[in-house]
Amino acid sequence: MKQLLVLLFSSCLMSCAQDYSLGPDSQEHAGIPKGTVTRHVLAPGKTYQGVPHNYAVYVPAQYNGSKPAPYMVFLDGSGALGPQQRVPTVLDNLIARGDVPAMIGIFIDPGVLPALNDKAQIRANRIFEYDNISPTFSTFLETEMIPEVAKSFNLSKDPNDHAIEGVSTGAVGAFVAAWERPDMFRRVLSFIGTFVSMKGAETFPATIRRTEPKPIRVFLQAGKNDHLGEGQPFGVFYGGSWPLNNQQMYEALQFSGYDVKFDLGTEAHNMKHGAAIMPEALKWLWRDYPKAIEVHEPAALGKKDWEVRGQVWTVVSAAKPWEKVGTEHGPVTGLAVAQDGRVYTATSSAIFANDKPFKTIAGITALRAGADGRIYGSQPASKRILSWSATGDEKVVASGVTAADLVLTAKGGIYYADTAAHAVGYIDPAGKSRTVVTNPVQTMITSVGLSADQSLLIVGDQDRRFQWSYQIQPDGGVANGEPFFRVDLSEASPTSEVRAIAADAIGQIYFATALGIQYCEQNGRCAAVLSKPSREAVSAMTFGGSYLYAAVSGQVYRRAVKIPGTSAWSVVTPPKPPL
Repeated sequence: MKQLLVLLFSSCLMSCAQDYSLGPDSQEHAGIPKGTVTRHVLAPGKTYQGVPHNYAVYVPAQYNGSKPAPYMVFLDGSGALGPQQRVPTVLDNLIARGDVPAMIGIFIDPGVLPALNDKAQIRANRIFEYDNISPTFSTFLETEMIPEVAKSFNLSKDPNDHAIEGVSTGAVGAFVAAWERPDMFRRVLSFIGTFVSMKGAETFPATIRRTEPKPIRVFLQAGKNDHLGEGQPFGVFYGGSWPLNNQQMYEALQFSGYDVKFDLGTEAHNMKHGAAIMPEALKWLWRDYPKAIEVHEPAALGKKDWEVRGQVWTVVSAAKPWEKVGTEHGPVTGLAVAQDGRVYTATSSAIFANDKPFKTIAGITALRAGADGRIYGSQPASKRILSWSATGDEKVVASGVTAADLVLTAKGGIYYADTAAHAVGYIDPAGKSRTVVTNPVQTMITSVGLSADQSLLIVGDQDRRFQWSYQIQPDGGVANGEPFFRVDLSEASPTSEVRAIAADAIGQIYFATALGIQYCEQNGRCAAVLSKPSREAVSAMTFGGSYLYAAVSGQVYRRAVKIPGTSAWSVVTPPKPPL
């Protein structure tokens, strides 16, 4: 497919160029109400210190301040306002006809750090702001730019009422803003997007395929002659091929079930084609408004040749998102589901069972349900591991151990993470404790888990991307450790932030990470990233039958899964590991 595209691009160099003239919707017409454009300067803020931003605001003639207005953000705003793109004129025409809602337009130029004198170099922020796959720019929009405009206009807070557009590197900035914050933006317009290998945007096609889809609609435009030449049909730039990488973006979005459209023209790296199709692109982006944009599973799901292995939709369903369980009682430090289905949560001062007070006790940092019907918890401050019956009868299981997390075997053994010692300890069924893992490579051991058949110990390192697998020996010790699972990292953090581990019945291992809940195949490849219940970090995670449970801050959530999880009392022999 890609070789065919390359041949197509190279055969069309220069000779296939088309005349992209501006159509009627880009022209002013008598009788069409005209909006107003005012220009402003946003003073330097906290996100980009010392950097002011020029911006303009388009207000349609139909704006009514008594009700919240939709809005659309345009990056490289001066270009969108200019004589080639003519976005205000386009909006005037489309709004008058009802093709798009009467929206506020926010046109932002990238910031520039002023030089201290006329001989010093300025610092142009465009690449740093736009060509950046971290959430920094979306934070700037959320906390500084949008609130500034909202001081003067009644802006809608519904993400379905928000769109964002960008050109070239600005297209990356627009896509990342929506990708990181679908609770802010649901519509993305990308022209000649620079999804190539410069600052990480080339990773998006793979990331999109592995990540649970988000409620985003995307229009992509690219040119066959973008950064290509007659003598260099495979590209003239070190970052890769603009046409091919946009094609890969389109394929990845299609694969995952997104509402996406791709218009591949014949131009180079310019806005001739983009300006000509601007009206149609905006109409497509806002079609069916105000109907909300939702996540839909791919049309190919379950049909011939559908590959079930490693798919997001093999594990969860779009129609069954996270749902709240109980009420908040404070930050959750431990989470367990017992054999009888009761959900236990630990906070800084108490344990709750099915949302009702179970035990008043401070400092429990981990909970696990045992095969013996008891609930186990760690109390690091007293260096104890405790257990409770369903009626609250308490026992001291072990003393002199500091456990950040623990996991129980069907035979009554306990493995625990000793973060301060960079170690994992083991308490055998007779109550004897010893260290079984001391690994200087694992600098922040915070979680432990077991494979489905309880033959492998999984050790989580919050600081590293590689999570370790050890083979459990007959005496409960471990050997043959490997940095087996490679989890994906968030661009905003150099660490994995792994805080919990669980396993399902086919041997997949789940890690609660900064990006989301990643699950890895038995072979060590992380196949997919499930969404977190909310933006905050998952503090605890466990399976309870056919539900995956996760705690975020003080709220517990659960989600139906198609593959049941394992527990201390369910030792499952998984199928043969895939190659």
